[in-house]
Amino acid sequence: MTNATPAGSDAIVLEQGATQVVIDRRQPMPVIAHLGPPIDGYEPLLLDQPVANATLDSPAPLGLVTEHGYGFGGRPGLMGNRADGSSWSPLFTEAEEPVVDGRPDEVGGAPHRARFSIVDPVARLRLDLQVEVTPAETVVIRAGLTNEGDSPYALLRLSPSVPVPIHAVDLVTFGGRWCREFQPDRSSFDGLRVLENRRGRTSHEQLPAMFAGTFGFGEDHGDVWGVQLAWSGNYEVAAERIGDGRRHIQAGELLSPGEIVLDPGESYQTPEVVVAASAAGLTPASQRFHRHVRHHHPLDGPRKVILNTWEAVYFNHDLDTLKALADTAAEVGVERFVLDDGWFGSRRDDTRGLGDWWVSEEVWPKGLHPIVDHVIGLGMEFGLWFEPEMVNPDSDLYREHPDWALTTPGYEPVLGRHQLVLDCGRGSVRHYLFDRIDALLQEYPISYLKWDMNRDLVQGSHQPNPDGPASPGAHGHVAGVYRLIDRLREAHPGVEIESCASGGGRVDLGILRRTDRVWTSDCNDALERQDIQRGFSMLFPPEVMGAHIGPDRAHTTNRVQNLGFRCATALFGSLGIEWNLLDAGPERLPRVAATVALYKRLRDVLHSGDVVRIDHDDPAVRVHGVVASDRSRAVMAYVQASTSPTAVPMPFRFAGLDPERRYRIEVIDDLGSVYHAGRVHPPWMGADDAGGIVASGEQLMRAGLQPPVLHPESVLLLELTAVD
Repeated sequence: MTNATPAGSDAIVLEQGATQVVIDRRQPMPVIAHLGPPIDGYEPLLLDQPVANATLDSPAPLGLVTEHGYGFGGRPGLMGNRADGSSWSPLFTEAEEPVVDGRPDEVGGAPHRARFSIVDPVARLRLDLQVEVTPAETVVIRAGLTNEGDSPYALLRLSPSVPVPIHAVDLVTFGGRWCREFQPDRSSFDGLRVLENRRGRTSHEQLPAMFAGTFGFGEDHGDVWGVQLAWSGNYEVAAERIGDGRRHIQAGELLSPGEIVLDPGESYQTPEVVVAASAAGLTPASQRFHRHVRHHHPLDGPRKVILNTWEAVYFNHDLDTLKALADTAAEVGVERFVLDDGWFGSRRDDTRGLGDWWVSEEVWPKGLHPIVDHVIGLGMEFGLWFEPEMVNPDSDLYREHPDWALTTPGYEPVLGRHQLVLDCGRGSVRHYLFDRIDALLQEYPISYLKWDMNRDLVQGSHQPNPDGPASPGAHGHVAGVYRLIDRLREAHPGVEIESCASGGGRVDLGILRRTDRVWTSDCNDALERQDIQRGFSMLFPPEVMGAHIGPDRAHTTNRVQNLGFRCATALFGSLGIEWNLLDAGPERLPRVAATVALYKRLRDVLHSGDVVRIDHDDPAVRVHGVVASDRSRAVMAYVQASTSPTAVPMPFRFAGLDPERRYRIEVIDDLGSVYHAGRVHPPWMGADDAGGIVASGEQLMRAGLQPPVLHPESVLLLELTAVD
C-alpha cells in the first residue's frame, strides 16, 4: 500500500488495488497528476512546467474541467453564457475543503473517493466534482454545474478531462456501420481528434470510447489508458495534444443550443466518465472495464440460451409453426423463447402499428396465451420484443397523439423505417409506455424484454406546451428512457432486458447500468462476427454480448458458412439461435444441441473469467479466450479466418495462465469446428487423444503451442485445466 499523502505536496491520493489517482489541488480546480499503477510517494511538483518565451507568465493547469479563463489554449471543458453574453468564460477561484472518504477496511489503506466544490463568484456558478477509484480498479469522474446567479445560464458543454502522459502517442477509436460495428482504428495521438455523435443514440458508426497508449502498444505490452462515457445519446469525445505537448481525453454530452438552460438554483449532472489504465497492454485495461460492468450489474444466475424468432419467421406469426419451432428449440436445450416483431396492433409489416402495444386479435385471437403456455410447458421461459420509443404514423397512437412525436413544428419530419421517435422526455409518454408494458407483464409470465430502437433522432424538439417553445429534445429523451427502464425494473425486478438498436446501435456503459444484455450486431455472419466481437470485448464483458447461431446463408452478407464455425463463434458470448431450426434437419440438430450443452458446461468460466486476446503476426488468425479468475481453467480459441501467408501456421501463445502451474490441454471437438488442411497433425494432438498433453503455464505463455494446418473458417477450441 502506498502513502496516502505525498510528502511536501498539496495532493490527494486515491487508490484501490492496482489503480491509483493522485490529485494536485494547489489550484482551486483539481488536476489529475497521475492515473495508473500505484507509485509510492508520487510528487506532482517534479512535472511542473517551466515558462517558455512568448507564452503566458504561468502555465495554465490541465484541470478536471479545463478553463479558458486561466489561459488554457485547448478545448474548454465548460462553455455557456447568460442571455446578455456574460459568464461565457468561467474561472473558478474559490474552493471549499475537499471531502475525502471511502477508506477501505484495512488499517492504513488509502481513501478511494474525493469530492470537490469550487465556485466562480463572478459568473455565479458552482462546480461539484467527484473522482472515485472503484472496486473494479476503474476511475469514475462526475461533474455537476449549479447556477447560483439570478438569471438563466445556457450550458453548451461540460466535459471533464483525463490527462494522459506525453508518451501516450498512439490512439485507438472505434468506427463501423450497421452490421459492422466495433471496428478498432489506430492512429497517432497528435493535434485534435474529436468524435461527435448527433444521432440521439450511441450509434453504429462510432462509440464514446478511446484508448491512448505508448507507441505500438498491444494486448500484453505498453502503457494504456481507456476512457468511456456512460451515455446513450449525443456525445463528444476529444483527444487533444496542445502546443506544449500535454495530452488529454475529454468526454461529455454533446448539447445543442438551448438544450440545457439552467434557471437560478438548477443543476446539470454530466454522464460518468469511466477510465481504465494498465501498464501491461490493452487486455488488462479491458478486464477492468469488464469488472466495472460486473460490479454495477452482477450476474443473477446463468445467461440462458435464447431462441429469437425474427430470422426464423419474421412477421409470419403462425401459431402451429411457432409451436413446432418451440418444440425443436426445447429439444436442443434452448432455455428462453423470444417472440419478435409482429404480435401487436396492425403490425403485419414494418410500415404500421408501432405504438399500439395491444396483442393483435387478428393474429392472436386468444391472446398470447397459446404460445406462452406452450413455451412454458416445454420448460422454457418466454420473452417478448418491444420498440417502446417508436411510433408509426399509421397507428392508433399517432392518430390520437401526433404531438407526442419528437419532431419540430413547421417542418416535415424525416422518417426512418417508416417510423418516428416518441418524446420520452414527456411524462405522459413515459406513463403511457409504462402502463402498456406493465399490463402485458402482469397478464403474461414474461421473463425477458427485447427492447429495440431502429432509427436515429433527427431534428427532434421537446415541446410539452403547444404554445411554448420547441427546444432540442435529445437529452430529455435519453434521460426519459433511462427513467422508464428504471421504473420497469423496479416494478418487475425479475424481468431481464436486452438493449437492441438495429443491432449494436446503442451499446454503452449508460444503457448497461439498466439492461442485462445487448444485441451486438444484426450481422450473424460468423466471419464478420469474429472481428465485431473482438472489438466489443475491448470494452464490454462477454456475458452481455448477444451472439447467435444464424442460418447457413447469412441474411446480411449472403455468405454461406459451415455450422461448426458458426457455433464456435457464438459460443463466446451470451448464446442464442437466430435461425429457423425447422429447416436444420436431423443431421444438424445434434450439432446445435452439442453447442448448447457445451455452452452450459462452460458458461460459468466464460461469463466470470478474464477475457484474453492474444496478438498474432498472422493477419489471417485470431486468438482469444477466457481464463477463470483463479486461473484453474481456461477456454481458448485459435481462429483460422482466412488463408495464411505461410504454408505451416506459426505457434500461438497463451495469456493469463499461472506460470507456476501445469495445465492439461484438451481439444474440444463437440462442434465440428476444425477443418484440417494438412497431411499430418502436430504430435501434441496425438497425445490429446490419450487424455490430453500437460504443459506449464510459463511454457504456454512464453513459447506457445503449434496449431495444425487448417482450412479458412475453422476454430480450434481448447480447454485447459490445472492439474497441480
